[in-house]
Amino acid sequence: MELVIYAYLTAVGFVLAGVLSSFVQLVSGQPMRFGVEPNSTLTSILGVVLRVFAGPAILMRNAWRGMLIEARPKFWFGLSAAIAAFWSLLIGALMIDIVLNL
Repeated sequence: MELVIYAYLTAVGFVLAGVLSSFVQLVSGQPMRFGVEPNSTLTSILGVVLRVFAGPAILMRNAWRGMLIEARPKFWFGLSAAIAAFWSLLIGALMIDIVLNL
């Protein structure tokens, strides 16, 4: 039963990351990257928070691109997928906790 809960939380986190990443790409016309442009302090802080929540989608997009286009070893894709899954689990747990405490 615990495995199902972990899988659900991971899915919630990854869906949230994908929606945020896709929304930013829709608005700006460019895919999200981990780099933050130093515009203003508030914009930079909001950019970091946004990248924390959209990080798993950015990481998996970069890993997929690296495996297909740049011919990186599949080991790095697997390692990136494991990191993104754990990151998604944490974000999903945080989001479910926030929703349940509203």
